[in-house]
Amino acid sequence: MSKKVQQQKRFAPKLKIRKGDQVLVIAGASKGSEGEVLEVFPTKNRAVVEGVNIVKKHSKPTGDNPGGINDIPAPIHISNLMLIDPKSGEPTRVGRREENGKLVRYGKNSGETVR
Repeated sequence: MSKKVQQQKRFAPKLKIRKGDQVLVIAGASKGSEGEVLEVFPTKNRAVVEGVNIVKKHSKPTGDNPGGINDIPAPIHISNLMLIDPKSGEPTRVGRREENGKLVRYGKNSGETVR
C-alpha cells in the first residue's frame, strides 16, 4: 500500500485582495455585506473580513480570561469577495499595471489606483 503524499505549492498565488481593503461579499450566506479585510491567508486562498462569516468560539477560562462563548469572524474564500472601488464606492474587478517601475493594483471600473 502506498500513502498519498501531499505536495506543497512552490509559490503563493498573487491575490487581488490585501489586508485593509474594503470588500463586498458576492456569494455565500453573508452575500451583500461589506467589511474590511483583517487578515489574508494566501496559501489557502482565504481572507478574514470584519463582521462577515461570524462563528461561535467556545473558550475555557484561564487566569486572565473568564471564558465563555465568543463571536469571531471566520475565513471566507477569496473568490466570494470583490474589491470596492475607492473612487466610486462600487464593487470592481482588479487589474495590475506598472507605474514608476512598480506593479500597482487598479480598479477596472474607474482606473483609479488602489492603495
